[in-house]
Amino acid sequence: MANTVAIKDTSKSHKIALVGNPNSGKTTLFNALTGSTQYVGNWPGVTVEKKEGKLRKSKTNINIIDLPGIYSLSPYTLEEVVARNYITDEKPDAIINIIDATNIERNLYLTTQLKEIGVPIIIALNMMDVIEKNGDKIDVNLLEQKLEMPIVPISANKGTGIEKLVKECEKVVSDGVSLQQSVSMFQKDLETSIKDIQDKVSHLAEEEGYNSRWLSIKLLEQDEKILEKISIDNDIEEYIDKIIEKLETKYDDDMESILADRRYEFIDKIVKVAVKKKNKGNLTTSDKIDKVVTNRILAIPIFLAIMWVVYYVSIQTLGDYTIGWVEEGIGLLADKISLLLTSFNAAEWLHALIIDGIIGGIGSVLVFVPQLMILFFFISLLEDSGYMARVAFVMDKFFRKFGLTGKSFIPMLIGSGCSVPGIMATRTLENDKDRKLTILLTPFISCGAKLPIYVMFASAFFPQNSGVVVFTIYVLGIVVAILSGILLKNTVFKGESAPFVMELPPYRVPTIKGLLIHMWDRGKAFLKKAGTIIFAASVIIWFLQSFSPSLSLIEDISNSILASIGRIISPIFKPLGFGDWISSVAIFTGLVAKEVVVATFGILSGVGEVAEDSAELISNIQVMFTPLKAWSFMAFNLLAAPCIAAIGAMKREFNSWKWTLFALGYQTSVAYLVALLIYQIGKLVV
Repeated sequence: MANTVAIKDTSKSHKIALVGNPNSGKTTLFNALTGSTQYVGNWPGVTVEKKEGKLRKSKTNINIIDLPGIYSLSPYTLEEVVARNYITDEKPDAIINIIDATNIERNLYLTTQLKEIGVPIIIALNMMDVIEKNGDKIDVNLLEQKLEMPIVPISANKGTGIEKLVKECEKVVSDGVSLQQSVSMFQKDLETSIKDIQDKVSHLAEEEGYNSRWLSIKLLEQDEKILEKISIDNDIEEYIDKIIEKLETKYDDDMESILADRRYEFIDKIVKVAVKKKNKGNLTTSDKIDKVVTNRILAIPIFLAIMWVVYYVSIQTLGDYTIGWVEEGIGLLADKISLLLTSFNAAEWLHALIIDGIIGGIGSVLVFVPQLMILFFFISLLEDSGYMARVAFVMDKFFRKFGLTGKSFIPMLIGSGCSVPGIMATRTLENDKDRKLTILLTPFISCGAKLPIYVMFASAFFPQNSGVVVFTIYVLGIVVAILSGILLKNTVFKGESAPFVMELPPYRVPTIKGLLIHMWDRGKAFLKKAGTIIFAASVIIWFLQSFSPSLSLIEDISNSILASIGRIISPIFKPLGFGDWISSVAIFTGLVAKEVVVATFGILSGVGEVAEDSAELISNIQVMFTPLKAWSFMAFNLLAAPCIAAIGAMKREFNSWKWTLFALGYQTSVAYLVALLIYQIGKLVV
């Protein structure tokens, strides 16, 4: 039997969905097709929601919709539901199904499911450069015949085959392409059963806008989402139940597994004749590397050593050299603007606002941007090479001892850049309790916004070991997350963790262009904050520290509105060692954005008038703190409630104020307890 779906050309904008497995190069292809600089990662969950972009170098108006990376169209994860709903409900004009040619058997499983939906498919056979390098052979023409769909060999990373793929997209939407489904994927009895159900539900499929074959297979599988969405007559339901019972008895298995096994049998027959591997069974380079980096004993020490080197280079050596250049630039800018304001006879308050408030506040944060950019570069290198996927795999073995999974570690890895996308990445967790627990724990992993706080204190009190100090703060966050996971998994979030299934992509050499794009994307977000949130916060902080409660302009900062606020809340922090009003205010303003903590110290220390901004700031910090107080302050900022943006993300993902407030209360309580222990025990020891 054959179903035919025709695409007709119209003057409207056309939609093509980009669908594929995680780590198949889907997002890289999306960037190549649209010119977008969307982030690319090597683990599931990076692209949680669909992204859209115009198809470049095309005469036809085509939008490419980048759907989440999925392994199947079964509704087990939010990613699968999002992707499937888009294809079945939004009805794109066509699908680009990207397939990793080096792992073709697994990738084709999704293709067999896409084929049933009834939307024309173009297969983008990716990583053909790796196939050629390995000496393997894929008969593309034979694959086209067996699958009955056009196949374009490409290398998304190198940009080869992209032009041909664009032309194929234009052909689909402009000329009209028919999708033939004449290939019998299943055995005769299964095909007969599917055909019988089709005859019964064809009217229902037409009403709902589904392909009748796809709907019939979903009903055979007893797909929960479909059964919730449509109403079936009792007679038809009983008829389907009898077919399912008969087939499950015959094959001695559940219906979903029966169909999955038949799909793999179909794929295996095709691959055997179309794919020839030169070194079948031999260990690949990736396998050889994994024998070391995923070793049961060496894996975690190797990970810690790599991260120590990353922070040492980013903070203490190469990153440290860059601070002077930025300081000099900010100092020159402050001098020039100061002279300009003086020449215009600007009011004293305006001069103070711009020089001490805006330049002093933003400048005290911007000096750390080069270090952040270097850190982002190295993290992108580890992600794009495929190593971070191994870390999740390794951490799964470690985390399972404490009731967590490696999949929980993925959002934490993402959260090391920014907690917001890290919290959003928890959508990939199937188990609701695991998801809520991971949302709560992710902010414990230090984000990039907190780095300037650590660098400031490490430079002030531990200049010879600043990289080591920053590294240990990050380790403290991981340790607290693990201990909290043990406590909460055995109390609030009791229950079995979901199984962790994850593909380890082959190691790849990242492109410099890709690394720079990722580094800039992350750095740009930091700079955007400096230009908006930190700017606004700097102005507000300057105002509060320049005026008294009676709104009189003052010279003595201790009589300011800010000082009054600080004195009210400072007793709370006295047991932690930093009970002065300036430190207390910095904790409070850090809720706006963690970078504002440094800006607060910069403004309240009167920094911004000279080129030696960082040196003057550090000098003031050394007067206000001791090394022990600095440790306590850093620990509290690491673990306490995150910034407003992250709190908003927590509320969206929890979808409950009760859980959000519980998480914030728990995080802040843990931060207070850890900082208290550091200071009080430290006093006894010192």
